[in-house]
Amino acid sequence: MEIKQAEFIISAVHPSQYPKDKRIEIAFVGRSNVGKSSLINALTNRKKLVKVSGTPGKTRLINFFLINNEFYFVDLPGYGYAKISKTEKKSWGKVVEDYLRGREELKRVILLLDCRHKPTNDDITMYKWLKYYNYHTIIVATKVDKVSKSQLFKNLKIIKDTLKPETGDEILTFSSLNKQGKEEFLKVLESVINFYS
Repeated sequence: MEIKQAEFIISAVHPSQYPKDKRIEIAFVGRSNVGKSSLINALTNRKKLVKVSGTPGKTRLINFFLINNEFYFVDLPGYGYAKISKTEKKSWGKVVEDYLRGREELKRVILLLDCRHKPTNDDITMYKWLKYYNYHTIIVATKVDKVSKSQLFKNLKIIKDTLKPETGDEILTFSSLNKQGKEEFLKVLESVINFYS
C-alpha cells in the first residue's frame, strides 16, 4: 500500500464529534514520547501532518486523519506522563474509553512501545484494556535505530514475555528516523483495509 493522500479532519473530545461516514479506522496509542506523531508522519510521508509536541502528555484530543480518501488514522492521546494531575488523567481515560467503547469503525489498534524499555504498568494496562474491548492489536516497537540487532532481539522477547500477546496480535518494529519496518507495516495495514473493505 502506498499512502498518497493524508489530511487532518477533526480533533474530537466527544463521540458526537467523530466522523460519521462509516470509513474504517485504525487507531494509534502509546505512552507520551514513544514516537507516535513521528511514526504517523513517516507512514504518510508528511513531516508535519501530526504535530510533534515538545511537551509530553500535552495532547488531550482524538485526532482523525483521512488517508487515501478511504480510511482514517486515529491518533489517541499519549498516556503515562508523570506531571499531569489526577483530574487530567481521569479526563484522558474518559476521552479514550468513550472512543474504544463500541466504536464499530475501529478495526485495529496500534499499540506503540519504545523498544529500548520494558513495557510499563501503563502499557500493560492499555493492552489489557484493548483486549477487554476485544480489539485486535498490532504492537509496534519504535525507535529500533537506537539499539543493536542483538539488543532488539532481547528486548522484543521482554516485550512478548511482559505483555503475553494473544494469538493474532502481531509485533512489528519501526524506526521513524530511517523508515526501517515501514514497508512491512504498510503491508499489514493494507491487509486490514482489504479485509474490511
